Amino acid sequence: MTEGGTSARVGRRAAIGLSVAALVLLASFVVPPLTGWDVDARSDMLGVPPTHGFWQAKVGIGTLPALLVAGLGVWRAEAWALAWSWRRLLLTAYVVALVWLVSLALVDGSAGLTRVMTNDTEYLVTARTVSDVPALLAGYVERIPQAHPDNWPIHVAGHPPGALLFFVGLVAVGLGSDLAAALVVCAVAASIPVATLLALRALGADRGARLAAPFLVLTPAAVFLAVSADAVFAALGAWGLAALAVSATSTSRARLVGWGVVAGLLLGWCVMSSYGLPLLGLPALAVLFLARSWWPLPVAAGAALVVVLGFAVLGFAWWEAYPVLVDRYWDGIAATRPAAYWMWGNLGALLVSGGPLLGAGLAVAARRHEGEARTLAVLALAGAAAVAAADLSRMSKAEVERIWLPFVPWLTLSLALLPGGWRRWGLGLQVLTALAVQHLLYTTW
Repeated sequence: MTEGGTSARVGRRAAIGLSVAALVLLASFVVPPLTGWDVDARSDMLGVPPTHGFWQAKVGIGTLPALLVAGLGVWRAEAWALAWSWRRLLLTAYVVALVWLVSLALVDGSAGLTRVMTNDTEYLVTARTVSDVPALLAGYVERIPQAHPDNWPIHVAGHPPGALLFFVGLVAVGLGSDLAAALVVCAVAASIPVATLLALRALGADRGARLAAPFLVLTPAAVFLAVSADAVFAALGAWGLAALAVSATSTSRARLVGWGVVAGLLLGWCVMSSYGLPLLGLPALAVLFLARSWWPLPVAAGAALVVVLGFAVLGFAWWEAYPVLVDRYWDGIAATRPAAYWMWGNLGALLVSGGPLLGAGLAVAARRHEGEARTLAVLALAGAAAVAAADLSRMSKAEVERIWLPFVPWLTLSLALLPGGWRRWGLGLQVLTALAVQHLLYTTW
């Protein structure tokens, strides 16, 4: 088949994928209000399914810089990414990602950065009360059930203690104010594109990384990454997978072992931060498959096990806590959120966070690829498999625009596989999604 014929087929596949994504996204928004179906997106009845937010149109001090970054990115981002040195690309990716995150958050004014930190259902308020970490871990599981007289707030109860301990650490080093903690989270979240690009380059996908860079930096997920603890989990996962890629492609045993240990420690802390993040094992296996090296697997798995067992020695056993968490989850809001909606409504929420262009990218990723394109496709499909597993578990009903953030960078890699004619306007669609969501919805995070 000619190159033009192949491009046309890819374009048709992308168009079908985008159309399906658009239908899912539209249905997830319109079905509940049109049918009067209460899917319990928010307990206060103000929710706009499939998101956890509610309608609130506004502009703010972040609007102009966000528009400038978006316009400049759509105009020149791909050309610059292809032309610049690798070091310049990484530095620019970090700086622009940080500006994009903060600008979008500031559409809500300073409260866009600090409101999560002041919420007593989140982590920072609780972290300020912690004075004895061993005692915290020893009594953590017993305080998960709602029936406990001193039960944990909902997000603390819903996660292993690694999430809370991140904020305990910020308080301990003097970064425990609302604004300081928020800026730290944004600074950490802005590193996600850099980590993802480094993973791709280690796997030999230099051009693929450059094509993916604009989509990774100007992601609609930035709306939810800013100040969300899940952004920290996503960054830990991205750096863990990057370290694993370096380990798997190392030519010396010392580098293989050293980076394998780093990967295991970071991914192990992910497991101790969110009960759903063992699913990052699927992208991790994809990394090893692409590198054609399984030697780092026992090294990384052993280091991750050290983290998990270390928590157990101090009083928190993941395998004991998870069943208790499941009981609390089903005793609470999960019981009133209908799976008949959320099993596919979740995908609508993911398309709000990851952008509707993911439908086109994943449709193209599902075809046969060679070379760098194969690397991008395998990682994107591994991310999709992790999302599918999370969805089928029924432990993720609603709020996945935030909860599934660790999988979004890997899904986003599929967008670099789109034909050249799709990429610029596709990036425009992605930034327009981010701007619309931030300016029309109160997103909670």
